[in-house]
Amino acid sequence: MSPEGKLEIYGVSDVGRKRSHNEDSIGSDPELGIAVLADGMGGYKAGEVASAIAVNQILEELRTTLKNLNPGDIDEESGYSQESLQVKLAIEKANQTIYQTAQSQPQCHGMGTTLVTAAFYEDRVTIAHIGDSRLYRLRDDDLEQVTSDHSLLQELVDKGFYTPEEARKSQNKNLVTRAMGIELNVSPDVQEEMVVPGDIFLMCSDGLTDLVEDADIQSTLKTYGDDLETAANCLIQLANDSGGKDNISVILARSNAPFTANRSWYSKVFDWF
Repeated sequence: MSPEGKLEIYGVSDVGRKRSHNEDSIGSDPELGIAVLADGMGGYKAGEVASAIAVNQILEELRTTLKNLNPGDIDEESGYSQESLQVKLAIEKANQTIYQTAQSQPQCHGMGTTLVTAAFYEDRVTIAHIGDSRLYRLRDDDLEQVTSDHSLLQELVDKGFYTPEEARKSQNKNLVTRAMGIELNVSPDVQEEMVVPGDIFLMCSDGLTDLVEDADIQSTLKTYGDDLETAANCLIQLANDSGGKDNISVILARSNAPFTANRSWYSKVFDWF
């Protein structure tokens, strides 16, 4: 079932205080329940080419493929929903387009982009990401980082060389270990999560998380979560007030009501297990 009317999405992207142009791109389709955010990098204005290709191609692909699915159907071989497989495929196709463009156009050589994508359906969300653009969830006033950065710093945290608190103070935050467009093939991390009415999902570039503490993000979403536009603009302002050293992009999505289709009782019982 489409989450149209039951899911609210608002996004905003800001150049920040230090950069001359914006290499981030964002896009969404609330009727289909999809949102995409990308943080481009590499070459003069090439980063914005990579991020724009990622967002536009993924949105176009998913607008075509998701509407033809039986919502929530599970692929027996992989165990993922059909929606998740289509999101993964759309990202892989966009990656190849970015890579081929970088190879064929000298001004775009070396360009790439991070990515985070969300697709909502059947009271679930498929989350796919590459790099250090993140997705958070606020549920019952508790903020949780759902994605894990593909970065050198995160690898060092995982291996115990840094604590999360020490990592926040590191000067090497932006060395990503995975990005779109760098190689012909790339694999996103894909997660499936349940969605509860009242959940607020935050997708953001590192221009926000490098400068704004999770506690301040949580406080902002708790205070302004009923007005996504105000909440998003407050987050942008917090990052700019802290120096705005990078482009800052935010997409907020809030579930206002269940969006599960009426299925047979045995299908619902199957989902419980």
